[in-house]
Amino acid sequence: MLRLHLIISGTVQGVFFRSFTQKTAQRLGLTGYARNLPDGTVEVVAEGEKEQLEKLIAFCRKGPDRAYVEEARVAWQKSSKEFTAFSVR
Repeated sequence: MLRLHLIISGTVQGVFFRSFTQKTAQRLGLTGYARNLPDGTVEVVAEGEKEQLEKLIAFCRKGPDRAYVEEARVAWQKSSKEFTAFSVR
């Protein structure tokens, strides 16, 4: 189990990015959250198996149809196992 921390920039707020990320993460069996940050980016914290997390990264680099992703900064961390589901904050 690993923890993934992503900061996604571009046109990522107001385009259902968090909702689509939640659905994707749930389908992949991941836990964590997605939230908007004041600077216009979206933060995603997810925990699970590396293969599933890499699939989430691929989704976040593309985003939903109405999004435009400029950059997705990726950081790997140790899993904290603090989440029981994937939520939108």
